[in-house]
Amino acid sequence: MAIEYIRYRISTEQQPAFVEAIRQANQLLAAAPDCLIYQLAHCEEDPELFIWRIEWTSVERHLQGFRKSAEFGAFFQLVKPFYQSIQEMNHYAVVE
Repeated sequence: MAIEYIRYRISTEQQPAFVEAIRQANQLLAAAPDCLIYQLAHCEEDPELFIWRIEWTSVERHLQGFRKSAEFGAFFQLVKPFYQSIQEMNHYAVVE
């Protein structure tokens, strides 16, 4: 399993559109066989920060499966307007 963390800084004015785009993108993730779970969190201390946590079966299946699927085009169009707001986008492994 790989956990992808995407950290965004979103201005207050953009937040409603951002949250709606992620909600729609999550519907596409729900249909992806290699996506296990996803969650968007909003920072309590800094209201412009969001973290989107997505669990994949593996980094390889995320990059070679989902990102090369037909659904990825629609997914990317939803999140593309917020691409410049990304502060971090990495895969992590759980430390046992």
